[in-house]
Amino acid sequence: MGRSRRTIPEELLLLALDPATGTTAQPQSLDLGLAGAQLVELALAGRIAPDGDRIAVVLPRPTGDPTLDSALELLRRRGSPVRAVHWIGGPRLGLRQTYLTHLERCGMVHAVSGQMCGVLPTTRYQATETAISREIRARLDTAIRTGVPPDPRTAALAALAHAVGLGKHLYPGNEGRSCRSRLRDLIRHDPMGGLVAHAVMDVQNGVGAQPRRAQAGAASGPSSGRSAARATASAAGPTRHVPEQARHLAGGMVRAGAR
Repeated sequence: MGRSRRTIPEELLLLALDPATGTTAQPQSLDLGLAGAQLVELALAGRIAPDGDRIAVVLPRPTGDPTLDSALELLRRRGSPVRAVHWIGGPRLGLRQTYLTHLERCGMVHAVSGQMCGVLPTTRYQATETAISREIRARLDTAIRTGVPPDPRTAALAALAHAVGLGKHLYPGNEGRSCRSRLRDLIRHDPMGGLVAHAVMDVQNGVGAQPRRAQAGAASGPSSGRSAARATASAAGPTRHVPEQARHLAGGMVRAGAR
């Protein structure tokens, strides 16, 4: 894969970067989105393909992008197709910082050191190539406002932006409500982007953690009804598992600028 083209993880991160504060919007869900964006990029490169709700490696040859190739190798080592929700929900320590560092090396962002409360060291990131960020945003705006079906990359980017909650960052307030709605609708224009975006939202909602025994209990007869009900209530209850997982994903991001 040539480096003349920006990857979807890079574009998603640039979309999330707040030019005023130098921090990223939706930092916890963004970690999930970056893992999902890697899957979309690998699919566009012909390295993986959807297999139902699972991801299968179809061509293990490296892409030339070290971060993508690391993800591809991890998928290859699984041996069998992995559920997208399980892959995205797994620990990805340092992924956001890895991409921020990469963007800094490419000259697209500039790291600014500082302190929090006068004690804790922080790093914020300011976009230096603002034309790139404007071009990315313009592609989304065009897809939203014209109704013309976007290309697969833009459709996947839109799906991920919606999945991680960037809609309210990109199109805030009541005046942005219709744009946020149309951003959500773009999810249908790319099958892989849609699969990954739904997996990102499922992880946030705790769907991937639902126990299969709830269905088995319901099928075993009235005597197990109470057990099935408890299992179902547990699965549908408050998503306490997800914030803990998201905090684990973000735990390696001690540099406050990535928050």
